[in-house]
Formats: sequence, structure tokens, C-alpha cells
Amino acid sequence: MGPDPAVAAVRLGVRRSLAGVADLGLVLAACSGGPDSLAMAAALAFEAPRLGLRAGAVTVDHGLQPGSAEQAARAAATLHELGLEPVHSLRAEVAVRRNVTDYPGPEAAARRARYDAIEAAAVECGATAVMLGHTMDDQAETVLLGLARGSGARSLAGMRTVSGRYLRPLLGLRRAQARAACSALGLEPWHDPQNADPAYARTRVREQVLPLMEELLGPGITEALARTADQLRADAEALDSIVDQAAERLVSSDEALEIAALAAFPDAIRTRLLKRAAIAAGVPAGSLSSRHIAQLTRS
Repeated sequence: MGPDPAVAAVRLGVRRSLAGVADLGLVLAACSGGPDSLAMAAALAFEAPRLGLRAGAVTVDHGLQPGSAEQAARAAATLHELGLEPVHSLRAEVAVRRNVTDYPGPEAAARRARYDAIEAAAVECGATAVMLGHTMDDQAETVLLGLARGSGARSLAGMRTVSGRYLRPLLGLRRAQARAACSALGLEPWHDPQNADPAYARTRVREQVLPLMEELLGPGITEALARTADQLRADAEALDSIVDQAAERLVSSDEALEIAALAAFPDAIRTRLLKRAAIAAGVPAGSLSSRHIAQLTRS
């Protein structure tokens, strides 16, 4: 008899993700101990040896709540038990509003600290890829948050399945499948209380907005939002390719953008070129809004 269907689905996602990337050596699972990343880590531990790969893990303690160090230790112990090696357990320094002038908010600050820690672990142990446990539900939440902020197509395109060294093998799976996989494998995931804290916008989207949309508009909202992200991502990548080609023609030898030539391009290309030029001039990407780009266009 084969594995539980949820276990099989997670393993298939991981196997496909690994098969799509060349020259893999050591692959790390970024695992908080939560159900999504724990199911992914277990699947990586199962699949990697069958593909001739080494599989390790990294878990990050943000230090934002009581008992976080103990939870990180429990997660690391579970990852060792799954057969992952090496397992890095790191403490991240999360920026706070009082000592950072461009404080991005608690969620973004924690995410930035987490990625910095994961990247440091990957570099230290020479990992060629890092797996992240984002699911289709996370993708749908990202799209809705982008809509609420008035973001452009690139933001609404959500998360890529492959982004540099980072792989997201579960983007085609629902969160419930990851939880079912943990249950079938006898794994006891940690449920982060911050994920249920309505102070965070993502929690409100997860616990209130998406269920209300399902109730009022019918089932399938999460899948529809994920499909929207896929379609917008294809469009955004095509536009980025056109912008790359245009930039090669318009950027002078001193890296300045030939502004007069921009008038020949449609808005979708012109605004992207201006944004790229502003970032190249030293403007932080996160501080640029559509309003700023519109002002550059008018000038």
C-alpha cells in the first residue's frame, strides 16, 4: 500500500521542485516546526536520498515570544530525527521601530530577519538550494494583501516557485494537505500563536477575509487567486524581458537613462524603466510607490 494521499502530494511537490533545478548538492529545508514547513522537511528527507542529494535544514528563532528558544530546539530535534543533516538552529535579530528609521512593520521586519538568517546558513554550509514551505493559501493571501495596498502586477504575481536559490515546492498544495501529511506521518507540528493574532493583516485575511469571500462568492477562491498570480507572473516576466531589452538601448555609457527616448514607449514599459533607473540611482526599492513613479513620469 502506498503512502497517505497527502503525504504523496507533498512528496511529489518536493520531487518536482528538485528535478527542476540543475546542479543541486546540499538542499536545506527552512522549517519553523509549523505544519507546512514540517511536512515539506519530511518530504525532503524522504526524496533527497533517492535523487542522490544531501538534505539539511535550518530553523530560525525570532525571539519575539516567550518560549521561542525552546520551540526552536524542539524543531531542530525533530529535523534531526527525520534524518536531515546538517541542521542549523539560528537566532535572528528582528529590527524594532525605535532603532530603525525605515521600519517596515513587525511582519516585514521579522521576515527580513528570517531571510537574512536563512541566507547566512545557506552560505555557511554551501547549500545550493533552500526550500520554503509556502502553500497555495499563502499565495492567495499575498495576492489579496497586494490588492488591498494598490500594488502593481509584479506584487500581485505573488511568490515564484523558484527565486534564486529558493524553492517553493508546496505552492500548488493547500495548507490542509500539509497538515494532513503531518498527521499521517505522526509528526506534531507547532502552531505559532502569532498566526492567529488579528493584529497582523495577513491573519485577518486568513481568518476573516478569505472565509467571507468563500461564503459570499462560493468555493474555489483560493485556487482562483493563485491562478491569477500565475497569469500575472507570466505577464510581468514578459514585460521585464522587454524592459531589459529597452534598457540596453536607452542606458548611456555613464549609466544614465536617456529620458527623451522614453516617450516612444507605452506606459507599462516607461514606468518600469523609470523605477529601475531610480533604484539604480540609490532609491530603496521598498520606498518606491506608484505615486512616486507617476511623479517621475510627469517630470
